[in-house]
Amino acid sequence: MTDQIYARAAQPATPINFDVPPHACDCHTHIHGDVEKFPFFAGRVYTPGPASPEEMAALHKALLIERVVIVTPSIYGTDNSSSLFGMKARGATARAVAVIDDKTTENELDAMHADGFRGIRINLATDGVSNPNVGRDRFTAAIERMKARGWHVQLYTTLPMISAIRDLVLASPVPAVFDHFGGLDASLGLEQPGFADLIALVKSGKAYVKISGAYRSSNLAPDYQDMVPYARALIAANADRIIWGTDWPHPDSAQVEGRKATDIALFHAIDDGRLLNQLPAWAPDADVRKKILVDNPARLYGF
Repeated sequence: MTDQIYARAAQPATPINFDVPPHACDCHTHIHGDVEKFPFFAGRVYTPGPASPEEMAALHKALLIERVVIVTPSIYGTDNSSSLFGMKARGATARAVAVIDDKTTENELDAMHADGFRGIRINLATDGVSNPNVGRDRFTAAIERMKARGWHVQLYTTLPMISAIRDLVLASPVPAVFDHFGGLDASLGLEQPGFADLIALVKSGKAYVKISGAYRSSNLAPDYQDMVPYARALIAANADRIIWGTDWPHPDSAQVEGRKATDIALFHAIDDGRLLNQLPAWAPDADVRKKILVDNPARLYGF
């Protein structure tokens, strides 16, 4: 019981200090339902605590955010039922992104579309995939599955992998969406290998980037000031291809020495109010913030 208490996800401690536009969207969250009803995938690399739809509703009430996108995390493999549970609890203001494999049928995808799923996620980062050939093969296969239905392909990966698939993204008939600033390392500077490729893909209009999970790229908590130039560079490249998300409940998916995959990994203690208050530093113009929070998610997820 103690583990469960200490594994609870943080709620915002800082009030929002700017005008959040109506219909704003948090484009990256996860729901971890009751483990009895939504068991974890045996091959997972970490075990999080619970993160309920009610907790997520409280988060978004505090953040003044109406819409949400729930992303199936790696802990469930290709079982998307916890995301569906969260989406149904939220209603018409929710969409979701699924994880699938070769066994997922077209009929299942049709049913997912009717339920509100609008994309699939390829997680190369948590899986530790750095081989560009593997990344290219998985992205190519995903495009083939998605092109007929117009869903996007979301990737959690690194800048070297983005460079390795750049040509495939440019040729893709469906959008690519890169999680968490494309996996950049804030300490390496704007000239780090791969960032120019990410900028080029955003500029081309073929790729979206989530300016989310700043704590995954930066060690400068709590405001992650070193992320400002990256956020501004991405927004300047194409403000119509930038979306924002909390990454709530902030799971710790790292493989830590001495911690087994079945041990509960405590959530990162992130103040999402303070994080959202960084958006005006990243995008000083209110019209640009409306694109990031409202217009771009509405286009991508079909709100």
